[in-house]
Amino acid sequence: MTDTPRLPEGYEISTDPARIDAARVHGWLSTDAYWALGRSREKQDRAIGGSLNFGVYESASREQVAYARVVTDRATFAWLCDVYVDPSVRGKGVGTALVAAVREELRACGPKRVMLATHDAHGVYEKLGFRPLERPDHWMALVFE
Repeated sequence: MTDTPRLPEGYEISTDPARIDAARVHGWLSTDAYWALGRSREKQDRAIGGSLNFGVYESASREQVAYARVVTDRATFAWLCDVYVDPSVRGKGVGTALVAAVREELRACGPKRVMLATHDAHGVYEKLGFRPLERPDHWMALVFE
C-alpha cells in the first residue's frame, strides 16, 4: 500500500460532526463543485447527517478548510464523495492527506472496497491506491432524473 501522507503543519483532521461548518460546506459544494452545483442546503444537511464526515481545520483559527463525506455502513460498503478543498489551501497537500485519512479510517472498518467517482482528480486518488474498476460491466446504476 502507498505511504500515508501527512497534513501540513498547522492543520488537523476531525470526524467530529459537531465541528463541520455546514454552511461553508454547502457554499463550497453548491457553488463550486461540478457534481453538486445548486444542491439545496436542506439536501446537503441531510447528506451530512447520514454520513461519516471528515473536516480539515486550520489549527490556529479552527476554520474549516476542506471536507470529505463517506456513505458507509462501516462494515461492508463505503462511497467516498463530496471531497472539497478550499482554493486558498490547494496545492499544500491538504486534499491528499484528507483522502489518506479517510482511507485509513475505512480500512479499520473492514469494507472490501471503497468506491468513488471523479471527473478530474484521478491523479490524487491513484496516489492513494484507488484504481479504475477491473470489471465495470459488473456495475450498474439506477439514475433518477
